[in-house]
Formats: sequence, structure tokens, C-alpha cells
Amino acid sequence: MPNYLTFLQRATFLILIVLTTTIGYAQTRYTQKVFSDIKVKTYSYADTLKLDFYSYKKDTVTNKPLLILVHGGGFSGGKRNNPLEIKFCEDMAKRGYAVASMSYRLVRKGNSLGFGCNCPADQKIETFVSVSRDIIKATQFLIDKKDKLKFNPESIILVGSSAGAEAVLNTVFMKNEYTFKKLPYATIKYAGVISFAGAIVNANYITKNTAIPTMLFHGAKDNMVPYATAPHHLCEENKPGFIILDGSYTIAEKLEKLDVAHTLVSDKDGNHNWANIPYSYTNLIAKFITESVLEKQNIQSTIKVKHKN
Repeated sequence: MPNYLTFLQRATFLILIVLTTTIGYAQTRYTQKVFSDIKVKTYSYADTLKLDFYSYKKDTVTNKPLLILVHGGGFSGGKRNNPLEIKFCEDMAKRGYAVASMSYRLVRKGNSLGFGCNCPADQKIETFVSVSRDIIKATQFLIDKKDKLKFNPESIILVGSSAGAEAVLNTVFMKNEYTFKKLPYATIKYAGVISFAGAIVNANYITKNTAIPTMLFHGAKDNMVPYATAPHHLCEENKPGFIILDGSYTIAEKLEKLDVAHTLVSDKDGNHNWANIPYSYTNLIAKFITESVLEKQNIQSTIKVKHKN
């Protein structure tokens, strides 16, 4: 009998160790770095457009969330694999996420009108729609490979900086506006969206049907992409590029009225540098994704920060 009890005690002890380890792993994955050996593979998702896919080499989890990163650059520059983008993708992949950083058509590249006050408003809308089309194509390409890439197609989060932030926000919230409605959304549904200094064409298109958990980083003194509701690039009304956009503050207000999870990270003295600063806020971003997207907690908050430039 004593030997039998000893065997049971040892077995119980081993089970407790396994359960404790498993529970601890579940609590830290997605919020903390749990991996170190990250692999990157490049795919062509449409014509010459490419994306880099980051993941852990020996990961056995097959339904992890997917982050799709869309870089900034005024729709005329920027790259999916600049140092800030690479560091961010590696950081999030080490937390157990699948991460894709995508290129898109730089439709304003080489255009003498740029993307400011000399660029006609209708061309700005066409630019937004063009990049949304590429985001949808990249998303569908990844979904078609979901079994190989081991992610959950119902847990896709878009992340964008500056031009990329405008692109991801418009892709998510403007899908019922007539120019965006023509895009091949098919059955694609995003689980969350994260914006670094972004804005949308019209916040009235944020409804109960389109609203999803949203994280917004923005400086209140941004003179390029409006923090609240204002002209893009602060263009005067008589300029060709005059178009009113709704920025992070206005989006957050709309989501609050709809009682949808959102976090606004606001710097009252910040400028458009907040297109890049959030790349280093990976702990806060991971916390938002875990609580608001994966655990579906309806957290609505404003976080006031002050960043020294």
C-alpha cells in the first residue's frame, strides 16, 4: 500500500506541474515574449507585391491570431521591411502571434502633386481605395494559406502607420461607402484594428455592423492627419486637396457611443511623430489585443501620454 500511494502522489505531482505550466503559458503567450527563434518567409501575394510572414519555427499552436502590418510613407514611399517595421514584427512574433508585413502599390510615387493640398480630393479617395484593395488581396492570400501558416482567420488584426493607418481604418470602417463597397471583401472580417496617427473619410460609416475593437495612437497637434475632425494636411478650403477627415478622437467618440471596445492613446502636445512612436509600445498593444480582441472584454479607455521628441 505505501508504494501504491507513493506512485499516486508522484503522478498527481507531475499532473500538477503540467497543468501549472500549461496555465502559465496560456497567460503569458500573446502578452509577453515566449519565443526567441523567429523565421521570416517572403511571399508574392499579387503581381509583384510581396509580404513578409513572421512566425516561431517550432510553434505547435495552429490557431494563433494574425497581425497584418501596413507601413506608412504618404502612399509614395516607405517599405514593409524598414528597421521599425522589422523590429515590431519580430517583437510581436516572439509573443506568439503570426505577423505579416505587406507592401502595397505606391500610387503617389513620382507624382508631382504629392498627397498634400495640391493633390485633388478625388485622387486622395482613389488612393485610399487602391490601398484597401491591396490589403484585402493580401488578407485573402493569407487566409488561403491559413492551414500552412497556422493562424485563425477569425482573429486577424490590421495594424497601420500614417498612410498605412489611414488605409487600415478605411478598409475596416468604410466598407459600406459606395467607392469602397466595390472592393472584394467577400467573407473577410477583421477582429481588430490598430492605428498609428490615422484617420478615415467619414466616421458616420462606423456602425454596429462595422465597429470592431480599435486601438488609436495620435498626437493632438498633428498637422498632417487630423487628431479629431479637420481638413487633411490642414488644407485651406480653396485648395484642390481640401478634404475633411475624421481622426482618432472622433473615431473614439463614435465607438464610445456604440459601446464598442476601444483604447485611445493621446498626447496633447504630440505631432505626426506618433506615426512611428507606437512601434515601441508593443507591451500596450499586446495587452489591448489580448483583452479587447481575444478575450472580448469591452474595455473603453483613454490613455494620456507625453512623449519627449
